[in-house]
Amino acid sequence: MKSTTRGTLAAVLTCVAAAAGAAACASPAAAIGTVPVPVPLDGVEKSLNVELPTIGGEIPLPTPGAPEGPRFVEGRLLPERVLPQLPVAAGLPGLGVRAPLPEVLGDRFNHVGLDAPASDLRTLGPGLILDAPLTAPDPDHFGLPDLKLPEAGVITPVLQAVPGADLGLGQGL
Repeated sequence: MKSTTRGTLAAVLTCVAAAAGAAACASPAAAIGTVPVPVPLDGVEKSLNVELPTIGGEIPLPTPGAPEGPRFVEGRLLPERVLPQLPVAAGLPGLGVRAPLPEVLGDRFNHVGLDAPASDLRTLGPGLILDAPLTAPDPDHFGLPDLKLPEAGVITPVLQAVPGADLGLGQGL
């Protein structure tokens, strides 16, 4: 093996190892695909000398998936799904709010907190099913197809999510 070939092979292996190491060290937030959005209220709080709510959120980044290819079915001239459904994985936006309460319920309950974390969302776009107005070639009619009613259908979109939220009262949440 020539020295240039060995050098090229070593460079490729180094790049693959670096990419694998970077993928293994990715943070869970990067795996989910959310972008944190803080709402800065510190300047208003300091200028008014009042405790204001702290608000923050998460905005998900949608990632399109690969659609399933058409499936050929015996007895049909066109594939089963002419227009396949496109899967998109994303999430519902998250929200985190902490606000002061007047001490109506006592001094132990002077803050309220609401956490609604970003949750996964799975979607499939609508699809289309069509079939030609002809049957498969019929050997009884010298290989000519028979006529039949055309078929058309719409595959309904799918939306699946499990959102959740936590509400709490406490002292200095």
